[in-house]
Amino acid sequence: MSRILLAGVLLAFSVPALAGSFAGSSAGASSAGSSASSDSSSGDDKIVVQAREDAASFVASDGRIRGAQLEAALRHLREKDEAARKASDMQLAQAILAR
Repeated sequence: MSRILLAGVLLAFSVPALAGSFAGSSAGASSAGSSASSDSSSGDDKIVVQAREDAASFVASDGRIRGAQLEAALRHLREKDEAARKASDMQLAQAILAR
């Protein structure tokens, strides 16, 4: 059951992120499409991307190490998405690492 929830959370976060990263590229603007790379991300994505190291420490320590960037990302994700509100901190940290 937790794998299904994790898969749902991953899907919920990856679809909006992809849509936001490639906004405008479907209109034929080549500059928009070429500027959307793995290095470019919206402000929302930056919060989550910057929390990857903290998420790795959290997962590796079985939840004992909680960094400030992870806390900010967890709060941000839960504010944005209903599924994230239902997920545990560990599930969200694992989802951050899987991005």
